[in-house]
Amino acid sequence: MAEKLKIVPMEERHLDDLAALERLCFAEPWTRPCLAAELNKPGAVFAVAELDGKVAGYAGMNCVLDECYVDDVAVFPQYRRQGIALALMNGLIRAARARGAAFVTLEVRESNAPAVALYEKLGFQAAGRRRGFYRCPDEDAVIYTLYFSAKDRLEGSL
Repeated sequence: MAEKLKIVPMEERHLDDLAALERLCFAEPWTRPCLAAELNKPGAVFAVAELDGKVAGYAGMNCVLDECYVDDVAVFPQYRRQGIALALMNGLIRAARARGAAFVTLEVRESNAPAVALYEKLGFQAAGRRRGFYRCPDEDAVIYTLYFSAKDRLEGSL
C-alpha cells in the first residue's frame, strides 16, 4: 500500500464520511446521530482508518465490564483487500486487552466469506448462530468470539 495508513480515534470530523459508508455497506445503516452518540460513551471504542487523510473505513465496539462487543467494521470498496479491516480489528483487540476484557465478540453474515476469513485469521471462533438476524437479504448471523486467557487479561491491565 503506497498510501500512509493511520488508525485514529473517531472524531466529529469523520461522521459525515462514516454515515455515507454505513449507507453504502449496510441494509440497516447507523445514522450520523447514532455515530455521534458513540463519541462520548465511556465504553465505546471507535477507530477510523485514514489513508493520506481520507477516511477509508472504521470499526467500533462497546465494552461493558469485561465484555467487548464489536458493533461495526466497514471499509469503502475502493480500499478493500489492503489490510485496513485487519488493522482496525487489531486496534479493537488491543483496546479490549487494555481494558482487561475476557473476550471480544461480534456477529457476521454467514455469507460474508472475506469477513469470516479475517475473523478466523485473528483467532475468533464460531460460538453460535442468530437465525434471521440480518435483513435485506434475510440471513443468519454467525457469532464469532475471541477469548483472552488470564495471562492476556493480566498483561492488558498493566
